[in-house]
This record gives sequence, C-alpha cells and structure tokens, in this order.
Amino acid sequence: MMKHSLLFIYAISLARAWSVDFQDNDRVVLLGNTVIERAQKYGHFETAITLSSGKANMEFRNLGWSGDSVYGHARSYFGPPQEGFDRLKENLTEFKPNVILVCYGAVAAFEGPAGLENFIEGYDRLLDMVTAAAGPREVVLISPPPAESLPAPMPDMTGHNKNLAIYRDAIRGLATKKSFQFADLFAAVGPGATGLTDNGVHYTDQGNQILARLLVKEMKLPEISILSLEGKPATDLRDAIIAKNKLFFFQWRPANETYLRLFRKHEQGQNAKELAQFDPLIKEAESKIEALRKITLQSK
Repeated sequence: MMKHSLLFIYAISLARAWSVDFQDNDRVVLLGNTVIERAQKYGHFETAITLSSGKANMEFRNLGWSGDSVYGHARSYFGPPQEGFDRLKENLTEFKPNVILVCYGAVAAFEGPAGLENFIEGYDRLLDMVTAAAGPREVVLISPPPAESLPAPMPDMTGHNKNLAIYRDAIRGLATKKSFQFADLFAAVGPGATGLTDNGVHYTDQGNQILARLLVKEMKLPEISILSLEGKPATDLRDAIIAKNKLFFFQWRPANETYLRLFRKHEQGQNAKELAQFDPLIKEAESKIEALRKITLQSK
C-alpha cells in the first residue's frame, strides 16, 4: 500500500512539475505567426488560460504577426528581416512578460525537410533574444497544429502534414535543449481532424475553441474553458477579452504608422501622442476582464 502511495505521489509531482507556472499579476505574451495573430480575433486562447490558471489580474499581449518567420520577415516594414527582429526585441523589452507562449513552424514547414536546419537555427536565435530581452519565468514552445485536407479544388495537405510532423519533432528537441516546456498541438488535434479550418490552414472560431481546450490540456492545467461552462458570464468574458485585444492591436499596430512613427512622421507625427491614450482604455478593459473572470468561476 505504501509503495503504491509513493508511486502515486511521484506521478503527481511529475505532472505538477510539468504544468506551466502561472502566477497572479502575470503578463503573458503570445508570440508567433498566423495561428497566434488570429487567436486574438476569437479570444478562446486567453479565455481558457484565464479561467484554467486560477490566477488573478493576468495581462495578455498578443504579438502574433501573420506570415512571420523566426527571422522577423513579416515584421520588417521597409528593411531587411533584422528590422522586424529588432522591432520584436523592443516590444519584449517594453512588455517584460513573465510567461511567453511561442508558436512558429506552420509557415516554415512549407519549405519541407530542406528548410528545417535554417528554421531551427533561426528559432534558437530567436529564443535566445526572447530570454535576454524579457527574462521570462516560463517559455512554452507550441507546435503548429495540423493542416486540413478539404474537398477539391483545395489541395491535399497529407504531404504538408508529414512536414509539419518533422518540424514538430524538431521543435520538441529545441524545447528540450533549452529546458522549455512543449505543447504538442499537432498530435493533440491529429492530422485527420476535419471541420476546424476555413481553407485548410486557418482555424475558424470553432477550430480555435478546440485549439484552446487542447492547449490548456497540453500545459497540464485544469480543463476549465469556455467549452465546459454554460451561460452568459463565460461569453461576456470572452467578449471583453476580444474588445481588449482590439484596443491593444490598434495601439501596437496603427494603420497609419508610417505617418505616426516612421519616415513620414514629419507630416502627422504630432498625432503619435494619441497612441498613449489607449493605455487607460486597455487598463479599464483588463479590470472588466478580471471582474468577469471572478463572476464566471463563481457561476460554474
């Protein structure tokens, strides 16, 4: 009996050691390309983590950029990829997140095995910069989810999923090398899943619900997500999170940034001061999220 009890305790301790260590007042950054940027539109990732972590007053910043690479290609406006890489470094230095969830590989996998070495080399460099700039307590590498084969004329994504599996394995190895945690969304969803994307690669609202639930599970957190709750509080919480994400996006990536902060700021640069006016609005939105978090959990 004692032997079984000790084995049970040991198993539980391993599970707890693996789970992501979220804490009250944490600032969490979501970093990656398309799957991360689109997550802000649906709010399921943040809703699930906000509820399942059990922590108060958490702040989330989505730094996803569609089509981005580990070298910063999409983030660079008019210069080489290094410009985008440096821009991200400035963002992380400013935000100083405690926890960073990183998801790259979906775009790079289109290069196939031939592009793997370059991807991992760049990912390693990116993660070195992330830890130096932000000094996070936790970093979680998330594998890209599988692609979906839709009826003709959409392409068969079987071959691409084989490449995604290769990249997933390499990302897991990188996480092990750096002693980071790893969340395997590719295996959790499964390459045979259907009805989760609108074009084979971009996950829909329903698809994001599934991804959020599986991400929480992969991080070994309690599965208290919007999918397991009923009633208005959980919906109100997600709506508030989406509203906050819009405010932050408008501040972080204003549509007329060339005029506000870049080479045409001599024309409208005086309006850049308005970007700081988003700060109290975001703070107010986060206070609303915290209030709704408590109400939602009480209603469960």
